[in-house]
Amino acid sequence: MNASKLNPLNFSDNRIQTLHMSWFAFFLTFVVWFNHAPLGSFLKEAFSLTTPQWKALLILNVAMTIPARIIIGMLVDRFGPRHVYSLLLMSAGVLCLAFGSAQNYTQLALARLLMGFVGAGFVIGIRLIGEWFPARQVGLAEGIYGGWGNFGSAAAAMTLPTVVGLFGGENGWRYSIILTGVIAFAYGIFFFKKVRNTPPGSTYFKPKKNGGLEVTSRKDFYFLLGMNVPIYICLAVLAWKLSPSGVNLIPATTANIIYVLLVLLFLFQTSQIYKVNKDMLENGVDETQKYNFRQVAILDINYFVTFGSELAVVSMLPTFFLETFALDPVKAGMFAAGFAFMNLLARPVGGLISDKFSRRVTMLSLICGLAIGYFTMSQIGSHWPLGLAVAATMMCSFFVQSGEGAVFAMVPLIKRRLSGQIAGMVGAYGNVGAVTFLTIYSFVNAQTFFMVIGASASIAFFASMFLEEPEGHTVEIADDGTVQLIEVA
Repeated sequence: MNASKLNPLNFSDNRIQTLHMSWFAFFLTFVVWFNHAPLGSFLKEAFSLTTPQWKALLILNVAMTIPARIIIGMLVDRFGPRHVYSLLLMSAGVLCLAFGSAQNYTQLALARLLMGFVGAGFVIGIRLIGEWFPARQVGLAEGIYGGWGNFGSAAAAMTLPTVVGLFGGENGWRYSIILTGVIAFAYGIFFFKKVRNTPPGSTYFKPKKNGGLEVTSRKDFYFLLGMNVPIYICLAVLAWKLSPSGVNLIPATTANIIYVLLVLLFLFQTSQIYKVNKDMLENGVDETQKYNFRQVAILDINYFVTFGSELAVVSMLPTFFLETFALDPVKAGMFAAGFAFMNLLARPVGGLISDKFSRRVTMLSLICGLAIGYFTMSQIGSHWPLGLAVAATMMCSFFVQSGEGAVFAMVPLIKRRLSGQIAGMVGAYGNVGAVTFLTIYSFVNAQTFFMVIGASASIAFFASMFLEEPEGHTVEIADDGTVQLIEVA
Protein backbone atom coordinates (compact mmCIF):
# COMPACT_ATOMS: atom_id res chain seq x y z
CA MET A 1 0.00 0.00 0.00
CA ASN A 2 1.02 3.61 -0.59
CA ALA A 3 1.68 5.80 2.44
CA SER A 4 -0.46 8.55 0.91
CA LYS A 5 -3.53 6.33 1.26
CA LEU A 6 -3.39 6.42 5.04
CA ASN A 7 -6.36 8.57 6.06
CA PRO A 8 -6.41 9.42 9.79
CA LEU A 9 -10.03 10.56 9.47
CA ASN A 10 -11.32 7.19 8.27
CA PHE A 11 -12.71 6.09 11.64
CA SER A 12 -14.45 3.07 10.10
CA ASP A 13 -11.00 1.50 9.59
CA ASN A 14 -9.96 -0.64 12.58
CA ARG A 15 -6.33 0.37 12.01
CA ILE A 16 -7.22 4.05 12.30
CA GLN A 17 -9.26 3.41 15.45
CA THR A 18 -6.27 1.64 16.99
CA LEU A 19 -3.98 4.49 15.93
CA HIS A 20 -6.15 7.11 17.62
CA MET A 21 -6.66 5.12 20.81
CA SER A 22 -2.91 4.53 20.95
CA TRP A 23 -1.76 8.12 20.47
CA PHE A 24 -4.22 9.29 23.08
CA ALA A 25 -2.80 6.75 25.55
CA PHE A 26 0.66 8.12 24.80
CA PHE A 27 -0.70 11.68 25.08
CA LEU A 28 -1.95 10.98 28.61
CA THR A 29 1.37 9.46 29.69
CA PHE A 30 3.11 12.68 28.59
CA VAL A 31 0.54 14.87 30.34
CA VAL A 32 1.17 13.12 33.66
CA TRP A 33 4.91 12.77 33.05
CA PHE A 34 5.31 16.52 32.58
CA ASN A 35 2.46 17.83 34.69
CA HIS A 36 5.00 19.33 37.12
CA ALA A 37 6.99 21.42 34.60
CA PRO A 38 4.46 24.26 34.07
CA LEU A 39 3.69 24.31 37.80
CA GLY A 40 7.26 25.05 38.84
CA SER A 41 6.46 28.43 40.37
CA PHE A 42 3.63 26.93 42.46
CA LEU A 43 5.85 24.08 43.66
CA LYS A 44 8.73 26.41 44.49
CA GLU A 45 6.41 28.55 46.58
CA ALA A 46 4.65 25.64 48.31
CA PHE A 47 7.88 23.86 49.30
CA SER A 48 10.33 26.81 49.33
CA LEU A 49 12.43 25.03 46.72
CA THR A 50 15.87 26.28 45.79
CA THR A 51 16.89 26.41 42.15
CA PRO A 52 19.18 23.33 42.53
CA GLN A 53 16.31 21.39 44.14
CA TRP A 54 13.98 22.29 41.27
CA LYS A 55 16.57 21.28 38.68
CA ALA A 56 17.05 18.00 40.56
CA LEU A 57 13.33 17.29 40.19
CA LEU A 58 13.65 17.83 36.44
CA ILE A 59 16.47 15.28 36.27
CA LEU A 60 14.68 12.78 38.52
CA ASN A 61 11.63 12.96 36.28
CA VAL A 62 13.50 11.49 33.31
CA ALA A 63 15.98 9.24 35.14
CA MET A 64 13.86 6.14 35.80
CA THR A 65 12.66 6.14 32.21
CA ILE A 66 16.12 5.01 31.10
CA PRO A 67 15.91 1.44 32.53
CA ALA A 68 12.09 1.51 32.34
CA ARG A 69 12.02 1.74 28.55
CA ILE A 70 14.26 -1.32 28.25
CA ILE A 71 12.14 -3.25 30.76
CA ILE A 72 8.87 -2.16 29.15
CA GLY A 73 10.22 -3.15 25.73
CA MET A 74 10.81 -6.68 27.00
CA LEU A 75 7.36 -6.84 28.62
CA VAL A 76 5.66 -5.62 25.44
CA ASP A 77 7.37 -8.23 23.28
CA ARG A 78 6.43 -10.89 25.83
CA PHE A 79 2.88 -9.95 26.91
CA GLY A 80 1.62 -7.59 24.22
CA PRO A 81 0.82 -3.84 24.16
CA ARG A 82 -2.78 -4.17 25.36
CA HIS A 83 -1.96 -5.46 28.85
CA VAL A 84 1.21 -3.42 29.36
CA TYR A 85 -0.24 -0.05 28.27
CA SER A 86 -3.36 -0.51 30.39
CA LEU A 87 -1.36 -1.33 33.50
CA LEU A 88 1.04 1.58 32.93
CA LEU A 89 -1.79 4.11 32.59
CA MET A 90 -3.45 2.90 35.77
CA SER A 91 -0.11 3.04 37.60
CA ALA A 92 0.32 6.62 36.37
CA GLY A 93 -2.92 7.55 38.11
CA VAL A 94 -1.64 6.22 41.42
CA LEU A 95 1.69 8.06 41.07
CA CYS A 96 -0.12 11.35 40.33
CA LEU A 97 -2.02 10.91 43.57
CA ALA A 98 1.28 10.36 45.42
CA PHE A 99 2.90 13.45 43.89
CA GLY A 100 -0.15 15.62 44.44
CA SER A 101 -0.33 14.51 48.08
CA ALA A 102 3.37 15.02 48.89
CA GLN A 103 4.08 16.92 52.11
CA ASN A 104 7.83 17.49 51.78
CA TYR A 105 10.62 17.60 49.21
CA THR A 106 11.67 13.99 49.79
CA GLN A 107 8.17 12.75 48.96
CA LEU A 108 8.06 15.01 45.91
CA ALA A 109 11.40 13.68 44.69
CA LEU A 110 10.46 10.02 45.22
CA ALA A 111 7.13 10.40 43.41
CA ARG A 112 8.84 12.22 40.54
CA LEU A 113 11.50 9.51 40.28
CA LEU A 114 8.84 6.81 40.04
CA MET A 115 6.81 8.92 37.63
CA GLY A 116 9.70 8.56 35.21
CA PHE A 117 8.55 4.98 34.66
CA VAL A 118 5.44 6.36 32.96
CA GLY A 119 7.68 7.88 30.28
CA ALA A 120 8.26 4.37 28.95
CA GLY A 121 4.69 4.29 27.60
CA PHE A 122 5.92 5.52 24.22
CA VAL A 123 7.68 2.20 23.56
CA ILE A 124 4.44 0.24 23.86
CA GLY A 125 2.70 2.03 21.02
CA ILE A 126 5.69 1.67 18.68
CA ARG A 127 5.24 -2.10 18.73
CA LEU A 128 1.44 -1.79 18.53
CA ILE A 129 1.45 0.54 15.51
CA GLY A 130 4.11 -1.61 13.85
CA GLU A 131 1.74 -4.57 14.10
CA TRP A 132 -1.20 -2.73 12.53
CA PHE A 133 0.43 -0.85 9.61
CA PRO A 134 2.52 -2.00 6.60
CA ALA A 135 6.07 -0.81 5.88
CA ARG A 136 5.20 2.09 3.57
CA GLN A 137 2.59 3.44 5.97
CA VAL A 138 4.32 2.73 9.26
CA GLY A 139 6.48 5.87 9.25
CA LEU A 140 3.48 8.18 8.92
CA ALA A 141 1.46 6.11 11.39
CA GLU A 142 4.29 6.10 13.94
CA GLY A 143 4.73 9.83 13.33
CA ILE A 144 1.08 10.50 14.10
CA TYR A 145 1.29 8.28 17.16
CA GLY A 146 4.49 9.90 18.42
CA GLY A 147 3.72 13.47 17.40
CA TRP A 148 0.15 13.70 18.63
CA GLY A 149 1.06 11.78 21.77
CA ASN A 150 4.13 13.91 22.45
CA PHE A 151 1.83 16.93 22.39
CA GLY A 152 0.81 15.86 25.90
CA SER A 153 3.71 17.86 27.36
CA ALA A 154 2.55 20.97 25.49
CA ALA A 155 -1.05 20.38 26.55
CA ALA A 156 0.10 20.20 30.17
CA ALA A 157 2.09 23.45 29.80
CA MET A 158 -0.82 25.23 28.11
CA THR A 159 -3.64 24.12 30.42
CA LEU A 160 -2.46 23.18 33.90
CA PRO A 161 -1.59 26.70 35.15
CA THR A 162 -5.11 27.74 34.14
CA VAL A 163 -6.61 24.68 35.82
CA VAL A 164 -4.79 25.63 39.01
CA GLY A 165 -6.52 29.01 38.83
CA LEU A 166 -9.91 27.35 38.37
CA PHE A 167 -9.41 25.26 41.51
CA GLY A 168 -7.99 28.24 43.39
CA GLY A 169 -6.38 28.23 46.80
CA GLU A 170 -2.96 27.02 47.89
CA ASN A 171 -3.84 23.41 46.96
CA GLY A 172 -4.94 24.18 43.41
CA TRP A 173 -1.76 22.66 42.00
CA ARG A 174 -2.42 19.46 43.94
CA TYR A 175 -5.94 19.06 42.55
CA SER A 176 -4.64 19.70 39.02
CA ILE A 177 -2.00 16.97 39.31
CA ILE A 178 -4.48 14.49 40.79
CA LEU A 179 -7.06 15.25 38.08
CA THR A 180 -4.61 14.23 35.36
CA GLY A 181 -4.03 10.97 37.26
CA VAL A 182 -7.74 10.19 37.51
CA ILE A 183 -8.12 10.63 33.74
CA ALA A 184 -5.10 8.39 33.03
CA PHE A 185 -6.39 5.65 35.35
CA ALA A 186 -9.84 5.65 33.73
CA TYR A 187 -8.39 5.55 30.23
CA GLY A 188 -6.22 2.57 31.16
CA ILE A 189 -9.41 0.58 31.79
CA PHE A 190 -10.93 1.79 28.51
CA PHE A 191 -7.76 0.91 26.57
CA PHE A 192 -7.78 -2.65 27.90
CA LYS A 193 -11.39 -3.15 26.80
CA LYS A 194 -11.06 -1.68 23.31
CA VAL A 195 -7.56 -2.34 21.90
CA ARG A 196 -6.13 -5.58 20.48
CA ASN A 197 -2.46 -6.44 19.89
CA THR A 198 -2.77 -7.30 16.19
CA PRO A 199 -5.30 -7.11 13.36
CA PRO A 200 -7.64 -10.13 13.11
CA GLY A 201 -5.83 -13.17 11.74
CA SER A 202 -2.33 -11.78 12.31
CA THR A 203 0.35 -13.46 14.41
CA TYR A 204 1.96 -11.67 17.35
CA PHE A 205 5.59 -12.77 17.14
CA LYS A 206 7.43 -13.12 20.45
CA PRO A 207 11.17 -13.35 21.19
CA LYS A 208 12.52 -16.88 21.35
CA LYS A 209 14.07 -16.09 24.73
CA ASN A 210 13.47 -13.46 27.39
CA GLY A 211 15.90 -11.43 29.47
CA GLY A 212 17.92 -9.56 26.86
CA LEU A 213 18.04 -8.40 23.26
CA GLU A 214 18.85 -11.05 20.68
CA VAL A 215 21.65 -10.25 18.23
CA THR A 216 22.78 -12.31 15.26
CA SER A 217 26.58 -12.13 15.17
CA ARG A 218 29.48 -12.24 17.62
CA LYS A 219 30.50 -8.71 16.62
CA ASP A 220 27.01 -7.44 17.38
CA PHE A 221 27.05 -9.19 20.75
CA TYR A 222 30.03 -7.12 21.91
CA PHE A 223 28.60 -4.04 20.20
CA LEU A 224 25.40 -4.44 22.24
CA LEU A 225 27.34 -4.73 25.50
CA GLY A 226 29.27 -1.59 24.63
CA MET A 227 26.09 0.34 23.82
CA ASN A 228 24.72 -0.53 27.28
CA VAL A 229 27.64 1.16 29.05
CA PRO A 230 26.50 4.79 28.49
CA ILE A 231 23.13 3.95 30.05
CA TYR A 232 24.80 2.95 33.33
CA ILE A 233 27.24 5.86 33.21
CA CYS A 234 24.26 8.18 32.86
CA LEU A 235 22.56 6.64 35.90
CA ALA A 236 25.80 6.97 37.87
CA VAL A 237 26.02 10.65 36.91
CA LEU A 238 22.48 11.08 38.18
CA ALA A 239 23.43 9.52 41.55
CA TRP A 240 26.43 11.84 41.72
CA LYS A 241 24.22 14.82 40.93
CA LEU A 242 21.92 13.94 43.84
CA SER A 243 24.81 13.31 46.27
CA PRO A 244 26.51 15.93 48.48
CA SER A 245 28.66 16.80 45.46
CA GLY A 246 25.48 17.98 43.73
CA VAL A 247 22.19 19.05 45.31
CA ASN A 248 22.75 16.97 48.46
CA LEU A 249 19.46 15.10 48.21
CA ILE A 250 21.02 11.76 49.19
CA PRO A 251 23.98 11.09 51.55
CA ALA A 252 27.36 10.05 50.18
CA THR A 253 26.91 6.52 51.57
CA THR A 254 23.68 6.07 49.61
CA ALA A 255 25.36 7.35 46.45
CA ASN A 256 28.20 4.84 46.89
CA ILE A 257 25.68 2.03 47.36
CA ILE A 258 23.96 3.10 44.12
CA TYR A 259 27.28 2.99 42.27
CA VAL A 260 27.89 -0.57 43.46
CA LEU A 261 24.34 -1.61 42.57
CA LEU A 262 24.73 -0.18 39.08
CA VAL A 263 27.89 -2.22 38.53
CA LEU A 264 26.13 -5.36 39.75
CA LEU A 265 23.10 -4.59 37.59
CA PHE A 266 25.32 -4.16 34.53
CA LEU A 267 26.99 -7.51 35.22
CA PHE A 268 23.59 -9.15 35.68
CA GLN A 269 22.27 -7.68 32.43
CA THR A 270 25.41 -8.83 30.64
CA SER A 271 24.86 -12.37 31.92
CA GLN A 272 21.24 -12.28 30.72
CA ILE A 273 22.28 -11.07 27.28
CA TYR A 274 24.84 -13.88 27.16
CA LYS A 275 22.20 -16.49 28.07
CA VAL A 276 19.84 -15.22 25.38
CA ASN A 277 22.61 -15.24 22.76
CA LYS A 278 24.59 -18.31 23.89
CA ASP A 279 23.33 -20.53 21.09
CA MET A 280 24.13 -17.87 18.51
CA LEU A 281 27.67 -17.46 19.88
CA GLU A 282 28.27 -21.21 19.73
CA ASN A 283 26.40 -22.21 16.57
CA GLY A 284 25.73 -19.03 14.59
CA VAL A 285 22.40 -17.95 13.12
CA ASP A 286 20.62 -18.82 9.90
CA GLU A 287 21.14 -16.10 7.28
CA THR A 288 17.39 -15.49 7.00
CA GLN A 289 17.21 -14.53 10.69
CA LYS A 290 20.07 -12.02 10.71
CA TYR A 291 19.76 -8.29 11.26
CA ASN A 292 22.43 -5.59 11.65
CA PHE A 293 22.64 -4.23 15.20
CA ARG A 294 24.55 -1.24 13.86
CA GLN A 295 21.19 0.06 12.63
CA VAL A 296 19.93 0.04 16.23
CA ALA A 297 23.07 1.80 17.51
CA ILE A 298 22.72 4.60 14.93
CA LEU A 299 19.08 5.12 15.85
CA ASP A 300 20.14 5.18 19.54
CA ILE A 301 22.50 8.07 18.84
CA ASN A 302 19.98 9.97 16.74
CA TYR A 303 17.32 9.67 19.43
CA PHE A 304 19.85 10.73 22.07
CA VAL A 305 20.15 14.07 20.25
CA THR A 306 16.55 14.51 19.05
CA PHE A 307 14.26 13.26 21.80
CA GLY A 308 16.89 13.76 24.50
CA SER A 309 17.10 17.43 23.67
CA GLU A 310 13.31 17.74 23.44
CA LEU A 311 12.81 16.29 26.92
CA ALA A 312 15.45 18.57 28.36
CA VAL A 313 14.13 21.68 26.61
CA VAL A 314 10.44 21.18 27.46
CA SER A 315 11.50 20.75 31.10
CA MET A 316 13.34 24.08 31.28
CA LEU A 317 11.66 26.22 28.61
CA PRO A 318 8.74 27.56 30.71
CA THR A 319 11.22 28.84 33.30
CA PHE A 320 13.47 30.18 30.52
CA PHE A 321 10.65 32.25 29.01
CA LEU A 322 9.48 33.37 32.44
CA GLU A 323 12.91 34.67 33.45
CA THR A 324 14.08 35.97 30.06
CA PHE A 325 10.94 37.95 29.21
CA ALA A 326 9.57 38.56 32.77
CA LEU A 327 6.28 36.73 32.03
CA ASP A 328 3.77 35.28 34.47
CA PRO A 329 3.63 31.45 34.77
CA VAL A 330 0.53 31.09 32.56
CA LYS A 331 1.96 33.11 29.66
CA ALA A 332 5.41 31.52 30.01
CA GLY A 333 3.83 28.06 29.83
CA MET A 334 1.79 29.04 26.76
CA PHE A 335 4.75 30.43 24.83
CA ALA A 336 7.10 27.62 25.85
CA ALA A 337 4.47 25.11 24.68
CA GLY A 338 5.31 26.17 21.12
CA PHE A 339 8.30 23.81 21.23
CA ALA A 340 6.19 20.73 21.94
CA PHE A 341 3.22 22.06 19.93
CA MET A 342 5.09 21.32 16.69
CA ASN A 343 4.84 17.60 17.49
CA LEU A 344 1.35 17.62 15.96
CA LEU A 345 2.82 18.32 12.54
CA ALA A 346 6.55 17.71 12.62
CA ARG A 347 6.75 14.10 13.77
CA PRO A 348 4.21 12.82 11.21
CA VAL A 349 6.02 14.82 8.51
CA GLY A 350 9.33 13.22 9.46
CA GLY A 351 7.77 9.77 9.28
CA LEU A 352 6.03 10.51 5.98
CA ILE A 353 9.18 11.86 4.31
CA SER A 354 11.09 8.82 5.54
CA ASP A 355 8.42 6.52 4.03
CA LYS A 356 8.47 8.22 0.64
CA PHE A 357 12.16 9.02 0.17
CA SER A 358 15.59 7.82 1.30
CA ARG A 359 15.52 7.19 5.04
CA ARG A 360 19.23 7.97 5.38
CA VAL A 361 19.09 11.27 3.45
CA THR A 362 15.98 12.25 5.42
CA MET A 363 17.83 11.68 8.70
CA LEU A 364 20.92 13.61 7.61
CA SER A 365 18.85 16.58 6.44
CA LEU A 366 16.79 16.78 9.63
CA ILE A 367 19.86 16.56 11.89
CA CYS A 368 21.37 19.53 10.02
CA GLY A 369 18.18 21.51 10.57
CA LEU A 370 18.23 20.60 14.27
CA ALA A 371 21.78 21.93 14.69
CA ILE A 372 20.91 25.24 13.01
CA GLY A 373 17.77 25.53 15.14
CA TYR A 374 19.60 25.13 18.46
CA PHE A 375 22.37 27.53 17.47
CA THR A 376 19.62 30.05 16.68
CA MET A 377 17.95 29.49 20.07
CA SER A 378 21.30 30.06 21.79
CA GLN A 379 21.09 33.68 20.64
CA ILE A 380 17.68 34.39 22.22
CA GLY A 381 17.77 37.07 24.90
CA SER A 382 15.60 39.72 26.51
CA HIS A 383 16.44 42.09 23.63
CA TRP A 384 14.61 39.79 21.20
CA PRO A 385 10.97 40.44 20.29
CA LEU A 386 8.94 37.77 22.09
CA GLY A 387 7.21 36.70 18.86
CA LEU A 388 10.56 36.13 17.14
CA ALA A 389 11.79 34.05 20.07
CA VAL A 390 8.67 31.85 19.89
CA ALA A 391 9.08 31.50 16.11
CA ALA A 392 12.74 30.44 16.48
CA THR A 393 11.72 27.94 19.12
CA MET A 394 9.06 26.42 16.89
CA MET A 395 11.41 26.30 13.89
CA CYS A 396 13.97 24.39 15.92
CA SER A 397 11.36 22.04 17.32
CA PHE A 398 10.15 21.19 13.80
CA PHE A 399 13.52 19.64 12.92
CA VAL A 400 13.91 18.02 16.35
CA GLN A 401 10.57 16.26 16.18
CA SER A 402 10.74 15.45 12.46
CA GLY A 403 14.02 13.72 13.31
CA GLU A 404 12.23 11.71 15.99
CA GLY A 405 9.61 10.71 13.43
CA ALA A 406 12.31 9.58 11.01
CA VAL A 407 14.00 7.50 13.73
CA PHE A 408 10.87 5.57 14.60
CA ALA A 409 9.86 5.19 10.97
CA MET A 410 12.76 2.71 10.88
CA VAL A 411 12.55 1.00 14.29
CA PRO A 412 9.64 -1.37 13.42
CA LEU A 413 11.40 -2.41 10.18
CA ILE A 414 14.55 -3.87 11.74
CA LYS A 415 13.19 -7.08 13.35
CA ARG A 416 9.45 -7.44 14.04
CA ARG A 417 9.56 -9.83 17.01
CA LEU A 418 12.20 -7.67 18.71
CA SER A 419 10.71 -4.27 17.89
CA GLY A 420 9.55 -3.68 21.47
CA GLN A 421 13.05 -4.20 22.84
CA ILE A 422 14.65 -2.23 20.00
CA ALA A 423 12.20 0.62 20.61
CA GLY A 424 12.98 0.34 24.32
CA MET A 425 16.71 0.69 23.79
CA VAL A 426 16.34 3.55 21.32
CA GLY A 427 13.88 5.23 23.67
CA ALA A 428 16.23 4.73 26.62
CA TYR A 429 18.95 6.56 24.71
CA GLY A 430 16.52 9.45 24.33
CA ASN A 431 16.35 9.64 28.10
CA VAL A 432 20.11 9.26 28.42
CA GLY A 433 20.25 12.33 26.23
CA ALA A 434 17.72 14.13 28.43
CA VAL A 435 19.64 13.41 31.65
CA THR A 436 22.92 14.36 29.96
CA PHE A 437 21.58 17.66 28.65
CA LEU A 438 19.74 18.52 31.88
CA THR A 439 22.90 17.79 33.86
CA ILE A 440 24.81 20.15 31.57
CA TYR A 441 22.03 22.71 32.03
CA SER A 442 22.51 22.58 35.79
CA PHE A 443 26.05 23.92 35.30
CA VAL A 444 25.60 26.46 32.49
CA ASN A 445 23.23 29.20 31.38
CA ALA A 446 20.45 28.58 28.86
CA GLN A 447 22.33 30.04 25.88
CA THR A 448 25.32 27.74 26.41
CA PHE A 449 22.91 24.85 26.99
CA PHE A 450 21.31 25.33 23.55
CA MET A 451 24.72 25.66 21.91
CA VAL A 452 25.95 22.38 23.44
CA ILE A 453 22.94 20.54 22.03
CA GLY A 454 23.55 22.04 18.59
CA ALA A 455 27.18 20.93 18.68
CA SER A 456 26.20 17.38 19.73
CA ALA A 457 24.23 17.03 16.48
CA SER A 458 27.54 16.54 14.64
CA ILE A 459 27.85 13.10 16.27
CA ALA A 460 24.39 12.08 15.09
CA PHE A 461 25.12 13.41 11.59
CA PHE A 462 28.30 11.33 11.32
CA ALA A 463 26.57 8.18 12.59
CA SER A 464 23.66 8.64 10.15
CA MET A 465 26.05 8.47 7.22
CA PHE A 466 26.30 4.71 7.90
CA LEU A 467 22.54 4.13 8.08
CA GLU A 468 21.30 1.41 5.70
CA GLU A 469 18.05 1.50 3.75
CA PRO A 470 15.64 -1.35 4.64
CA GLU A 471 15.19 -3.69 1.68
CA GLY A 472 12.72 -6.44 0.81
CA HIS A 473 11.45 -8.60 3.66
CA THR A 474 12.55 -10.03 6.97
CA VAL A 475 11.74 -13.58 8.01
CA GLU A 476 9.86 -14.43 11.21
CA ILE A 477 9.02 -17.87 12.58
CA ALA A 478 5.69 -18.34 14.33
CA ASP A 479 5.18 -20.49 17.44
CA ASP A 480 3.90 -23.34 15.27
CA GLY A 481 7.10 -23.28 13.21
CA THR A 482 5.63 -21.71 10.07
CA VAL A 483 7.75 -19.13 8.29
CA GLN A 484 6.29 -15.73 7.42
CA LEU A 485 7.75 -12.84 5.41
CA ILE A 486 7.42 -9.35 6.89
CA GLU A 487 7.61 -6.44 4.43
CA VAL A 488 10.21 -3.77 5.34
CA ALA A 489 10.40 -1.76 2.10
